[in-house]
Amino acid sequence: MDFNEAAVFVKVVQAGSFSAAARQLQLPTSTVSTRVARLEQRLGVTLLQRTTRRLHLTEAGNAYFEHAALGLGHMLEAEAAIDAARQEPQGKLKITAPADLGDSMLSGLVQQVQTQYPALEVELVLTERYVDLVAEGVDAAIRTGQLRDSSLIARPLGIACWAAFASHDYLAQAPALREPQDLNHHHCLQFSPMGRDAWTFRRGPSSITVPLKGNTMANSIGIVRNMALSGQGVALLPTYICKPGLVMGDLERVLPEWQAQADPVHLVYPRQRFMPPKLRVFLDIAQAELRPWFSDNA
Repeated sequence: MDFNEAAVFVKVVQAGSFSAAARQLQLPTSTVSTRVARLEQRLGVTLLQRTTRRLHLTEAGNAYFEHAALGLGHMLEAEAAIDAARQEPQGKLKITAPADLGDSMLSGLVQQVQTQYPALEVELVLTERYVDLVAEGVDAAIRTGQLRDSSLIARPLGIACWAAFASHDYLAQAPALREPQDLNHHHCLQFSPMGRDAWTFRRGPSSITVPLKGNTMANSIGIVRNMALSGQGVALLPTYICKPGLVMGDLERVLPEWQAQADPVHLVYPRQRFMPPKLRVFLDIAQAELRPWFSDNA
């Protein structure tokens, strides 16, 4: 089956003549006539009766035209829909990120995406488990630490640095805190994945490990941050999650010359031949929105 023959036939009927159809299709009139003749030969029926003044559809030609015109219309609509989707970001965008990445950061990112592209529906999946993007139908992920899957394309966002923070109220009534060893005289609020028994700090080539005793522990970074905000002690936290508190004056970075763990942060997404517009715009917005959070200037 040659769909070009059907398309030419439909255009001839719509245009009213072979010559008019040839002009619209930008083809020689002889080519248009040949394709219609091949179509009739393949079908074994006469579709058009030609006179010196006009064309007449036969009964078979009229039936074929109605179905062919409808089918070609659907094909043109399908191509138009694909073209529109290629140009205008729309549809569902599924993004995954670590659960402790920060409410302010992620809510601001989603707001920017949907403000600029209202046709996008964003689903944010926060989890500590490793998500297989392809198997689970996820468009992109924000990941901290060393990348495990070399088949993904990664865009660097910066470094997630961990440092010691406390509230002004706590520091106003607590012992002096000038060196990491001084933490022995403070109530330390521990995020358990960062260490249950000790914290390790680095300053240039130097490092020191400080044992911790009798302190509060939780596996939720949000709870640990809130305890620090309420003046319950010193917490080892990622600088990005503390930036709102620093701006508001609720938190203060202590031991500013020392930092703990530092992890690279990336945007990752599956390798694909044609990038959907929804993913392309998300990546651009995410890079602009997230990079300032991962600059170590807390």
